[in-house]
Amino acid sequence: MSTLYIAGQPCAEVEATVDYPRPERLLTGNPTRLTYALYQDPAMNCGIWECEIGAWQIAFSANKQEFFQIIAGVVRLHASDGTFHEIKAGDAGVIPPNFQGVFEVVEKVRKYYVIVER
Repeated sequence: MSTLYIAGQPCAEVEATVDYPRPERLLTGNPTRLTYALYQDPAMNCGIWECEIGAWQIAFSANKQEFFQIIAGVVRLHASDGTFHEIKAGDAGVIPPNFQGVFEVVEKVRKYYVIVER
């Protein structure tokens, strides 16, 4: 039997995974990152992610992409060509396959995420 997962289901029912940016990728701060995995499948996972202020380098592989919507806070995605996009509460974005750049949390953030790997 399959279970229907509702976006925003209480995180109190799910234990958060705590991690930090890898030291070799860290640019500013040392933000605590909390991931509440609400659904996991070999090709897709989604949930809620929270993070303190900081910045680190990211490099997505050719088979990975992420859709996200900011619930609270502000982030900036800096592309390797120097351009950036600021995304705030209510906004959504996609990090495409092969994206390389910087993920910067400007204000403590909480977001929905959906990561697809193929």
